[in-house]
Amino acid sequence: MPGPFIKKLLKNKGARFGMILIAGSLLLALFAFFIAPDHSPNANRMIPEIGSKKPGFTIDLLKIRRDKEWVRTGFWQRLINGAEDEWQYVPVTAVAVKGDSMVYEQFVDDGITERKSIALSRVDATSPVIRVHYLLGTDKFGRDLLSRLIIGVRVSLGVGLIAVLISLTVGILLGALAGYFRGWADELIMWLINVTWSIPTLLLVFAITLMLGKGFWQVFVAVGLTMWVNVARLVRGQVLAVRELEYIQAAKALGYSDARIIFRHVLPNILGPVMVIAASNFASAIVIEAGLSFLGVGVQPPQPSWGLMIKENYNFIITHNPMLALAPGIAIMLLVLAFNLLGNGLRDALSVRNKN
Repeated sequence: MPGPFIKKLLKNKGARFGMILIAGSLLLALFAFFIAPDHSPNANRMIPEIGSKKPGFTIDLLKIRRDKEWVRTGFWQRLINGAEDEWQYVPVTAVAVKGDSMVYEQFVDDGITERKSIALSRVDATSPVIRVHYLLGTDKFGRDLLSRLIIGVRVSLGVGLIAVLISLTVGILLGALAGYFRGWADELIMWLINVTWSIPTLLLVFAITLMLGKGFWQVFVAVGLTMWVNVARLVRGQVLAVRELEYIQAAKALGYSDARIIFRHVLPNILGPVMVIAASNFASAIVIEAGLSFLGVGVQPPQPSWGLMIKENYNFIITHNPMLALAPGIAIMLLVLAFNLLGNGLRDALSVRNKN
C-alpha cells in the first residue's frame, strides 16, 4: 500500500532532503526565465566590458533601443524559450542630459571609461539607467552566471528524465523477455547485455553521439541508450524469481496470455527495485551529460549547461575568480546528491527487512 511506503520514505532524513532539492530544482527549471535576472533566450545577454567579474559586482547599465523592431513575448513563449531583450545594455559610470542628447561615460575596464553621447529618443524615457547586481559575478563574455546556472538546471533534469525513460523502456522490455521466456531469448539478450557491458560507458556515449550528431536532444538519447543494461539485468533477475511463484502459475493455468501475465502480474510486483535503480540512473545521467559537455561533445553553446560552464571557466579556478567554475560544479554535486539520497531512501522504504 502506498500509505506506509510514503510514511517510511518521509521518515528518512536524507530522502526528505533529496526530495526538497529535487522539487526546488523542478520549480526552478519550470519558471527559469521568470526567476533568472537575465530572461533572454539561453541567458545569453553578452556585455563584454564586464566579463569575468567577481560575485557581488554592481554596475549601472544604460538602456539603449535596439535597431531591430522588438516584439513582445507572450507568457508561454517566455516560459519555454525566454524573451528577447527590448534594450541594448551599456555599462556606464556617469550620465548627463545635454539638450536633446545624453552624454555618458561608458565603462571599458576597471579605471577606464570612454565618453560618448546618444540621442534621447533612443534611450528609455522612464528609466534610462538601471543598477544591476551580479550575485555570482559574470563569465568571460559578460553574461550573468546566476542566470545561466538557473537555466542550466533544465539541461540536467532534462537529460536525466529522457535518459531514465529510455533506459527503463529498453531495460524493462528486454529484461522481462529474458527472464520470463528464458531459453534462446535469454541467451541472446544476455549476450547483448554482456557485449554492451564490456564497452566503457563514455566510449559508447561518444560513439552514439558522433553517430547522432552534436546537439541538445542527441546527448539525451545517447546517454539513455547506454544506461539500459543495469535495468535489464535487474529486471531479468527479478522476473526469474517471480515467474516461479504460485500466482503466476495460476495465471498460466487460467489461460492468460504471456503479454498479460508479464505486464499485469509480473512487472507491477517488481517496480520497487526498478524505482531505486531509476533514481541512481538519474544521478548518473547528470554526471555523464556534464562530462560530455565538458569534453565538447554534449550540449553546444550558447545553450547553458553546467558541464559546459565548467569547461569555459575551469582555468579561473587558480586565478582571481574561481566561482565561475566552482558554482556549476557545486550545482552538479547537489543535484546528484539529491537523487542518490532519494534512491537510498527508496531502497530502505522498500526493504522488507527494515521493519523500523
